[in-house]
Amino acid sequence: MIVAGVILVILVASVLFHLFTPWWMTPIAADWSTIDHTLRLTFWVTGAAFVAVIAFLGWCVYRYRHSETRRAHYEPESGKLETYLGIATTIGVVFLLAPGLVVWNSYIHPPADAAEVEIVGQQWNWFYRLPAEGGKLGRADARFVTAENPLGVNPYDPNSKGNLIVNGGDLHLRVNKPVKILLRSIDVIHNFYIPEFRAKMDMLPGSESFFWVTPTRTGTFEILCAAYCGTGHPFMRGTLVVESDADYEKWIAQQQKFTAMNEQKRGFAALPATGQEK
Repeated sequence: MIVAGVILVILVASVLFHLFTPWWMTPIAADWSTIDHTLRLTFWVTGAAFVAVIAFLGWCVYRYRHSETRRAHYEPESGKLETYLGIATTIGVVFLLAPGLVVWNSYIHPPADAAEVEIVGQQWNWFYRLPAEGGKLGRADARFVTAENPLGVNPYDPNSKGNLIVNGGDLHLRVNKPVKILLRSIDVIHNFYIPEFRAKMDMLPGSESFFWVTPTRTGTFEILCAAYCGTGHPFMRGTLVVESDADYEKWIAQQQKFTAMNEQKRGFAALPATGQEK
C-alpha cells in the first residue's frame, strides 16, 4: 500500500509540475509556432503514455499485493494484449512523427524574399559571411582555404567581392525579416544552435545545410555549438543580435569586405590557376 501510494504521489506531482511549470511558455525570438505546437503535441502524447504506464504500475502493485491465499498465474504470452499494444504504439508513433515531417518541410523551404547569411564553423570559432546590399553570396570551396582566406571563398567569383566577413564577432540580423541561414564546416562536425529560436542544424565538412527563421523580437541571444567538436567545444560560443533596420545598417557599415580584407593580407597574390577563374 505504501509503494502504491508513493507511485500515485509521483504521478500527480509530475503532471502538476508539467502543467504549472514557469518554463512551459517561455517566449522565443523567432516565429516557429509550428515547432512549439509539435513540442506540445509530443508532450501530450508522451504524457498520456506516462500517466497510463505509471497508473497501471500503481494499480498492479495494489491489486496484486502479497497474500497468503493468492497464487501467481503464469501466462508467458498473450496475443490479444500484444495486438492492443502494437496498435496503440503505432498510433502514438504516427502522432509523434507525422507533425515533425510537416515542420521539417517548412523549416527547409525559406520564402522567396529571405536574405542569406552564411555561418562557418571551425574549431573553435564562428565565422559569418553576408552579401552586400542587393548582392549575392559568392561560391566557396575547400581548395581556397588558406590562413588568409579561412572560409574558402572563391576569389574569382564576382559575387564574392562585395561579401562581408565577420570573424568571431557578433552576428546581427534585422527584426521581422526572414533569413536563410547557410551552414558549412571547415574541419569537423559542428552544430549551429540558437536555443531561444528553437533552431539548430548539423554542419558537416564538405556539404552545406540550411534552414530559415524570422526573428520577431529584438535582443541578444547566445549561439552555441551543439555537437562535440573537440577539447575547445564548450568555448565555441557566439552572440546573435536582433535589431532594427537603422541599427543593422550602422553595423553593416562597419564590416569589412572580402576583397578589402584580402588586399590587406595579400592573400591572393600567389594563388595558382585552378580553372575557377572563368
